[in-house]
Amino acid sequence: MYGRFAKAVARFAGRPATFAWAVLTIVVWLASGPVFGFSDTWQLVINTATTIVTFLMVFLIQNTQNRDTEALHLKLDELIRVTQGAHNRMLDLEQMEEKSLDELRLKYEALAKAARQASEHGVSDTDSPEL
Repeated sequence: MYGRFAKAVARFAGRPATFAWAVLTIVVWLASGPVFGFSDTWQLVINTATTIVTFLMVFLIQNTQNRDTEALHLKLDELIRVTQGAHNRMLDLEQMEEKSLDELRLKYEALAKAARQASEHGVSDTDSPEL
């Protein structure tokens, strides 16, 4: 239920009309400054409102980002799974420790460097070397 709510709010918040409404709110607030004598209360109203909205939006946006990231990982996992010659150990890289990821990244950087050097000498770089 929360996921659907967060998704709906994130969609609503990302619309141009919502942005226009937010800009209009600021313009009205600014225009009302002289009426309220630019008082501390006048400033407190906008500061409190924007702080509350920002605080709540952080959690909604994080939920949406987490869901999108998980879906993207699953899609990539499926592509790895069905690709002939792909390394299945790549399926859950997001679960690996940072040290292990760094070691793997160094291996891929070495492969890329070797491929660049080989292509400079006219050698194809389209193979799938073992790690």
